[in-house]
Amino acid sequence: MTIETNITKMFGIKHPIFSAAMGPFYTTDLCVAVSEAGGLGVLSHTTIKRGDNIGTETSTSSARLGADAVEAMKENMKFVVEHTDKPFGFNIRTSRNEVQADKLCSEIPKFIMENPKIRDQCIYALTSAGSSRKLPESKSFQELKKKSEIKHFHVAPALWLADKCVASGVDGMVVTGGEGGGHQSYEKISTLVLLQQVQKKHPDFPVIACGGFATGAGLAAALSMGAGGIAMGSRFIASKDAEFNENYKGVVPPSKASDTILVTGALGPIRLWKNEYSLHHGLVEDKQAKIAEEQKVAKMSREDLIKEFIATANAYLAAYRGDVKSGAVLLGQSIGVIDSIESVSDIINDMVSEAEKLIKNVAANIK
Repeated sequence: MTIETNITKMFGIKHPIFSAAMGPFYTTDLCVAVSEAGGLGVLSHTTIKRGDNIGTETSTSSARLGADAVEAMKENMKFVVEHTDKPFGFNIRTSRNEVQADKLCSEIPKFIMENPKIRDQCIYALTSAGSSRKLPESKSFQELKKKSEIKHFHVAPALWLADKCVASGVDGMVVTGGEGGGHQSYEKISTLVLLQQVQKKHPDFPVIACGGFATGAGLAAALSMGAGGIAMGSRFIASKDAEFNENYKGVVPPSKASDTILVTGALGPIRLWKNEYSLHHGLVEDKQAKIAEEQKVAKMSREDLIKEFIATANAYLAAYRGDVKSGAVLLGQSIGVIDSIESVSDIINDMVSEAEKLIKNVAANIK
């Protein structure tokens, strides 16, 4: 049995499960594993270099700061098509703080068009943490859309941002609530409520739900609320196939849902696992406070800005390498329902099986 939705049909995949974008880290091996298991794997917007051992044995297991994001994406795409013939996608963070966002939006579509195998398999472009218009305004992406089956989705962590996605003509959106790991909106609306808001206002728009999903029950709930699929970060971090250091993975099974905290990140609130790093970082509560903070930053010297950027980047990289005490460990509240580290194929198959049973049970009660 399989669960067919508008999303599985759109992308020609077996299961309505995607890996979440998890930049700045390499998720190349994970992308392959998810696609091979019948879902759709997503390459992250990578801004770290290969070079420093992080404690795993895979071909993508080493990293250091300072990667050229365009070249990293090209390398990652080549790797994926060498290891699977299944569909996959990629992420670009389009924030004004991302110095290579414009170049990625211009160069990556050209690269995809120049490589027939990549063009055939790379059918999902996900933008996030910035404008939903940046990629579709790229002439090279417009050309790629004409010559391929690629679909453009954008991450919407609030209803007003979902409205912007629809207005900008994207093919679909990833609706992500405040439970998720990584960057969140200032509204801090749960996925449960946000999905209902989006479904009520945009009932026919293709939606992938993200934030708080790690079980078959979560998948069944998302589908019942109108989503065509789900995307998962924390559940796939705690997998045998992910490139993350074993210490990072090991944080997940014993943790509770309350073991994460929102702190101030470069793009707004960011959800991290509670440790020395996150507990010593405050939270800017709203946009006005963030603007005030940015004005203060604007007055900082270039030297101080570089020091602050390096300190933040090093905190993410430290966790990726395995320092879960003083590094920044990005995880969502779904860690409270994850009690083991499994292979990606087992995770997906078990979730789909559980979701099928739950959906059938509910359907059986409809008279």
